[in-house]
Amino acid sequence: MKAVITGGAGFIGSHLADALISVCDEIVIIDNCSTGRFQNIEHLAGRVKFIESDISTLGNWESEFNDAKWVFHLAALADIVPSIQNPEGYFKSNVVGTFNVLNAARKYKVSKIIYSASSSCYGIPTVYPTPETAAIDLQYPYALTKRLAEEMVLHWSKLYDIPALSLRFFNVYGPRSRTSGTYGAVFGVFLAQKLAGAPFTVVGDGNQTRDFTYVSDIVDALISAAKSNITGEIFNVGSGKTVSINKLVELLGGDKVHIPKRPGEPDCTFADISKIKKNLDWLPRISLEEGVQSVLKNIDYWREAPVWTPESIAGATSDWFRYLGK
Repeated sequence: MKAVITGGAGFIGSHLADALISVCDEIVIIDNCSTGRFQNIEHLAGRVKFIESDISTLGNWESEFNDAKWVFHLAALADIVPSIQNPEGYFKSNVVGTFNVLNAARKYKVSKIIYSASSSCYGIPTVYPTPETAAIDLQYPYALTKRLAEEMVLHWSKLYDIPALSLRFFNVYGPRSRTSGTYGAVFGVFLAQKLAGAPFTVVGDGNQTRDFTYVSDIVDALISAAKSNITGEIFNVGSGKTVSINKLVELLGGDKVHIPKRPGEPDCTFADISKIKKNLDWLPRISLEEGVQSVLKNIDYWREAPVWTPESIAGATSDWFRYLGK
């Protein structure tokens, strides 16, 4: 059995590749390493095929879909500020790239596509826990492009009979999460600060809560989705809990400093996971306490990550306030 992972050298993709080793006869990873890192998969050398290519540009990578049973489409650009500054790049990567993946899947009659969607499509929800039927409230180009791609996946599935599912991830964390120079997810920011002995930069009062979901639970959901006979559906993937940023600081251990609250960010993210529990028989297994301990054991991964300060964050997020603060 053959599986293709777009974005397989990235955070989630590399963990998925690890898990698929015991399930698939052949694994192909397609990644342009713009945000992924070859180091994430070098331990799999000889057991996976790595194609360094950009899915937003047509090329020989498409032929790798031939004879593939499963395609896991994880390749995408992430983060809020870069999407505001470079909406064209995000559209090309996340929308055009998905269009190309879908056409390749159609051409080679792939058995199942699993798309990694984003809970950012909910924007600032009015219902908690937030179900898949909640209103779409797109706050910035990253959320828009991920949602447009999701719509294409579901449309191709219906029109061209390509079995597909879309999984909306909530606040994924764990070893190998991105260490790029972009100001992004809280775990990467905090871990680099902890290594440097710098205070954690807590947005607002820190009482805002997040549905932190450990990467191995995400991987289990991806594989469960691929194995299922269900198609044309959307599933939330979260921990089923919501925890404050102050609690995360307590678990990581260290001093903190407060920075201004940001527009366009919800005070709470909290997934309603009843649908995926019922239909895919999936359950999150890793508590935040367990996940944090695992991350701390692997903290050296973030040693080369940028160490953010209130001043550097203010500079990096100025466009965030400029465009979302209207």
